[in-house]
Amino acid sequence: MTSPGQPVLLRGVRPLNGPHTDVLLADGVIVEVGPKLSPPDGGELIEADGAVLLPGLVDLHTHLREPGREDTETIATGSAAAALGGFTAVHAMANTDPVADNAEMVEQVARLGELAGLVDVRPVGAVSRGLAGEQLAEIANMARSAAAVRVFSDDGHCVSDARLMRRALEYLKPFDAVLAQHAQDPRLADASCCAHEGELSGRLGLPGWPSVAEESIVARDVMLARHTGSRLHVCHVSSGGTVEVLRWAKGRGIAVTAEVTPHHLLLTCDLLSSYDPVFKVNPPLRPAEDVEALREGLADGTIDAVATDHAPHAPHDKDHAFGDAAFGMLGLQTALGVLIETMVVPGRLDWAGLADRMSVRPALIGRLAGHGRPIAAGEPANLTLIDPAASWLVEPAALASLSRNTPFAGRRLPGRVLATFLRGRATVRDGRLAAGRQLHPQPVGA
Repeated sequence: MTSPGQPVLLRGVRPLNGPHTDVLLADGVIVEVGPKLSPPDGGELIEADGAVLLPGLVDLHTHLREPGREDTETIATGSAAAALGGFTAVHAMANTDPVADNAEMVEQVARLGELAGLVDVRPVGAVSRGLAGEQLAEIANMARSAAAVRVFSDDGHCVSDARLMRRALEYLKPFDAVLAQHAQDPRLADASCCAHEGELSGRLGLPGWPSVAEESIVARDVMLARHTGSRLHVCHVSSGGTVEVLRWAKGRGIAVTAEVTPHHLLLTCDLLSSYDPVFKVNPPLRPAEDVEALREGLADGTIDAVATDHAPHAPHDKDHAFGDAAFGMLGLQTALGVLIETMVVPGRLDWAGLADRMSVRPALIGRLAGHGRPIAAGEPANLTLIDPAASWLVEPAALASLSRNTPFAGRRLPGRVLATFLRGRATVRDGRLAAGRQLHPQPVGA
């Protein structure tokens, strides 16, 4: 593994859509970009052979489960999965046990991320105390803490009370923070709703989760964002109707951004016919016409970012009858491959577009300095090197996560992460955690 100050020369890389070139890294930054650079004295030479070099990926929406559910994931194992997936930064959601609704908790999450040392772990602070949706959490203390929280969310729960939502948006504004909303009207789609509402859910006997439960909350919230002048971010957009609301709001200059998950870009609700609980997720998988609308929205920039919503679960939480199983899927190691398959291969995004949606814009939304930066001299060396011609088979037991609930098991995905660099230090080499960083997670229940 490279040491923090050890020079590294990446020879023959392809930065985004540019021509092949060399990139020299040292002391945590990109020192030089150009053809036929000399190998560094005492450094390392990596022959890239035309591999694509991207700014390190940034995930706005990750569930690392620590503290409280270390049987399903820890910050260390989740960080390993992130690095192997090409990420250099992740935002850890607040729905832990105890909830990250105060300065002490977010600082603990940040410290554990630093200890793992594989990606920058940025804590997300809760909007309401205990995620109960009744009183505001300690927003100012978290924003001013050593963790410097800039993303707040009750994800897993909607901030459904309009008065509390308005107060939260107003309170976040002086900190230039963003409220990431889980858009689900609980009166239209309660906790029992587990499938897209339509003919299929009726035939399968599964409680329906109508698209309007998402769309109505997003419509309300963009108006509140316009009223308060605050920043709103919509989590895991799943319906074509929501894309239209976002397009309307952005056309009027409202400060709203949005994310879509890889699984909502690829999978459809038809998969629920198997009753396999691995496909149970919140919001639910939607019909093909919604998937197409999401792809179009991501391509034209209406949807700003891709976020994994990485949600590990133990077998005793996931392996149940569909209605009783936990919501959620793994996503960190498969996200890049799904985006290449759904957006790059069909020509909807080029490599620069993929970098924009998976790195540049997520870093801007999260106010994450040092990530999502251009591949240029003087910039931080947070980078991902991928082989676009390679493919790999998704094998749950081979993933770094402690859990195995991937919906892509047995699927071959395009693109292979060859190396990930965090401030110039390799965290992944040759598709594996770099020497000295190898973790040996055991399958849950082993």
